Amino acid sequence: MIDFIRENMAPILFGGLVLFLLIGYPAAFSLAAVGLFGGLAAIELGLIGPQFLGNLTYQLYGVLSNELLLAIPFFTLMGVILEKSGMAEDLLEGFGQLFGGVRGGLSYAVIIVGAILGAITGTVAASVIAMGLISLPVMMRYGYNIRHATGVIAASGTITQLIPPSLVLIVLADQLQRSPGEMYIGATGASIVQVLLFMGWVFVLSIIRPQDVPALPPEARTLRGWALWKVIIRGTVPSLALIFIVLGTILLGLVTPTEAGAMGVVGALLLAWMNGRLTWAVTWGGMLSTMRLTAMVVFILLGARVFTLVFQGVGGGHWIEELLSNLPGGVVGFLIFVNIFVFILAFFLDFFEIAFIVIPLLAPVAESMGINLVWFGVMICANMQTSFMHPPFGFALFYLRGIVPRDKVKTTDIYMGAIPWLVLQLILVGLLIAFPQLVTYFLDTPVDVDLDTIHIVLPSTGGAETLPGFTAPPPPSFG
Repeated sequence: MIDFIRENMAPILFGGLVLFLLIGYPAAFSLAAVGLFGGLAAIELGLIGPQFLGNLTYQLYGVLSNELLLAIPFFTLMGVILEKSGMAEDLLEGFGQLFGGVRGGLSYAVIIVGAILGAITGTVAASVIAMGLISLPVMMRYGYNIRHATGVIAASGTITQLIPPSLVLIVLADQLQRSPGEMYIGATGASIVQVLLFMGWVFVLSIIRPQDVPALPPEARTLRGWALWKVIIRGTVPSLALIFIVLGTILLGLVTPTEAGAMGVVGALLLAWMNGRLTWAVTWGGMLSTMRLTAMVVFILLGARVFTLVFQGVGGGHWIEELLSNLPGGVVGFLIFVNIFVFILAFFLDFFEIAFIVIPLLAPVAESMGINLVWFGVMICANMQTSFMHPPFGFALFYLRGIVPRDKVKTTDIYMGAIPWLVLQLILVGLLIAFPQLVTYFLDTPVDVDLDTIHIVLPSTGGAETLPGFTAPPPPSFG
């Protein structure tokens, strides 16, 4: 029995972690507990030495000293402040009036505004709550199918996960040891395709079920001409300015994501102040939400480092590599397995837990198989979008359930409305596997140099046939 445990310590640790998570024990403490007890057991079994756990000090210090993770509280605070700033109202009003004359116009407006908010805030909760409070009553008033309305609002909020400067991309960049700028550039093509898929579904629905997405009646389109464009400009100009401050400066290499997040917070505070929405209650609520999310992320990451250290020490990395490298189908089989695995985990875990627990185990295998880790990270990010849309555990559905009237919107309507958009997210994952150029095209391609074509030409020495020689004095004699 002891020999069996010694030879299978890695799968036993992984199985123990899954068991704790299924029971419902907090992920951070599950990771730390399984890691510590597993480490003590491994020492007793002779798999690792007591001094091996001394590395834990350096691992935990590395987490707490990682400046990249400072971007998480900045982007969270910025998203919460922008939720209260009134910018979402201006955007939805302007684009709703602009597209209101066509079938599905309000849905197009929600998708576009969701993408804009995603490029500013980087947080799903702010987008879903803002659009749910503003657009859902209007969509219900003008006869939109309630399942479609709730689905498009929740899905448009989850675009935030894929559109830079997403928090998920920052976390994945840290776990994959790639720069956030590379992840942002790679995710650009994928996020554009996601928006087009969502808008394409609305277009199809407007043809096959026009009664579900009616156009606004003429009396509802009160803004025309300059008055309409004034509202659109009032919403889009501050948005574009914030997008440049947050995203443009990162892509241009002017600032780090942490510095861009800090500038974004200042911009969000100024915007809320200009709209008369900056109050102490808003600021305090934003800081409280930021503190809770940041504490959760840090504790999960600390626990993950404890578990990963012990897991790698008992040979878990080799066990995972042998398990996944020998799958039928080679690279394609590996990618299919990984996506199914992440999709199932998303029913039970949120994206932070998946990123901190699963990605460190999968990344070495992917790299050993020659997979571009930026593309791999964007594909996983697209898959992890589904964690917000999974009935019945999707957080976007929880956010929506918390703000919609229970007497008018049933929980089953929210769940059923999410299914078509969940399928569209999975279609995006398939497209990224079939066409990796959607990610890699935007990345810098390495410059190939043919060494046989290189000629080294020395400068002329004034007609001399040989280079001048240099003589050194003889070494001193020490007797």
